Amino acid sequence: MTVIECLGCRIANGIEPDLNIVYENELVTGVLDIAPFNEGHLLILPKRHYKEIDEIDSETAYAIMDASKILSKTLKDVFQPDGIRVCQDGGKFNDLDHYHMHLIPRYEGDGFTWGEPLHPDGAEKRLSQTREKIINALNG
Repeated sequence: MTVIECLGCRIANGIEPDLNIVYENELVTGVLDIAPFNEGHLLILPKRHYKEIDEIDSETAYAIMDASKILSKTLKDVFQPDGIRVCQDGGKFNDLDHYHMHLIPRYEGDGFTWGEPLHPDGAEKRLSQTREKIINALNG
C-alpha cells in the first residue's frame, strides 16, 4: 500500500488536511482524534505503513511506546483525568487499516466502559489449557 492510498499514512506523514498534530519525530506522529471520546483523545501512528502490531519493527515499536509515555504524562498534566486508556484494535477492528494506538483521558462516570462480551465462551474455566496453548506456541 502506498502513502497516498492509506489514510493512516496520510495522517502520520502530515498529508491529510486539517490535522491537529501534537507530537512528531522521524518515526511516529501523535494527532488529536477527529471523533474524540473525551477531550485530548490522541492517536499515535507510525509514519511507515504497518497494519498490525506484529509487523512493526522494534525501533518503531519503541518510538510508539516512548510517544505514549510522553503524551500520557502531558494529558495528565493538562486535563487531570482519573486515568488514561491506552488501546489499539487489530484485524477487522482496525478501522484505518494502519496501526494506531489510542490514548484516551478517562474520568470516573464518563460512561466509556470496557464491555462484557455479548457471547461469553467460558474462557475463565480453561485458563490452564489456554496457558499451555500459548506456551507451546511460544516454544515452537
